[in-house]
Amino acid sequence: MSSSVPPPAPAPAPASPRPVRVLLVEDDDLMRRSFTVALERYGYRMETAADGLAGLELFREESFDLLILDVMLPGLDGIGLCRRVRETSLVPVLMMSARGDGLDVVAGLEAGADDYVVKPVDTYVLVARIRSLLRRATYAPAPPAPEPGRTDGAPASDGRVPSEGESLVFGDLTIDTGGLEVFVSGSPVALTPTELKLLLVFAAHPGIVLERHTLLRDVWDYGWDGDSRVVDLCVQRLRRKLGRDRIETVRGFGYKLRR
Repeated sequence: MSSSVPPPAPAPAPASPRPVRVLLVEDDDLMRRSFTVALERYGYRMETAADGLAGLELFREESFDLLILDVMLPGLDGIGLCRRVRETSLVPVLMMSARGDGLDVVAGLEAGADDYVVKPVDTYVLVARIRSLLRRATYAPAPPAPEPGRTDGAPASDGRVPSEGESLVFGDLTIDTGGLEVFVSGSPVALTPTELKLLLVFAAHPGIVLERHTLLRDVWDYGWDGDSRVVDLCVQRLRRKLGRDRIETVRGFGYKLRR
C-alpha cells in the first residue's frame, strides 16, 4: 500500500548581515503567534499587527522587505491595506485568505498583491512563497531570445544574465535591464517586483506566445499546478501601466509581448 509523503520542509534561510524583515498582519491571535514562531525559525525578523490600521501604521513607521496580509481584518481589511501600501511602495505583498474565495483572490491581486495562499497553509509552502517573492525582488533578467534563424552567437532564450546596462525597446516601451527600470514614452513606470519579472520574461521572448503554466513556473516559481488567475490579473495590471495593446492575448494559449 502506497502512502503519500509530504515534501520536505525548506532549509532555514542562510545567515545574512541583515535579516529579512517581514510584517505579518493577522487578527487571529493563535495563528499570528504560530506563523511568527515558525517564520522566526527560518531566520526572518517578524513584526506583527492584529488589525489593518495598526498594520498600516507599522508599515509607515518602519522598513520591511515583505508583507503578509490576511484578507479579513478588523478596521481596515487586507485588501484595503494592500491598496494603501501600493500608493507609496512596491514592497512584495503576500495575501492570505481563509476561504480561498474567488472574489477574495481577485480583489487582492487587483489591489496589487503579488501572490496569495489559502489558510490553513503548511509552513514549508508559506516559506517557499516568501522566498519566491524575495527572489523576484532581486531578479536578474534573461536576455531576449534571438530572432529565428540567427546564427550570430546571440544568447539562448533561457540565459539568465543580460549585457550590462542593456536597454530593450518595443515601440514606446523601454526596459533598462541594468537598472531594472521601465519607461513608456520616456516617462518612468513603477512596477512591483512581480510585474517587473513578468515583463522581463515577456521581453526575453518577444512575439512568442507564453502559456499560463509557463509563466506560473518562470515568474511565480510554481512547481505544481497554480492558479492561473494570478497570471491574468498581473497581466491586467501591466496593461494598465504600459498600454492595453502592449501584451496580446492569444485565446486558448496565453500571452505575448508585441514587438
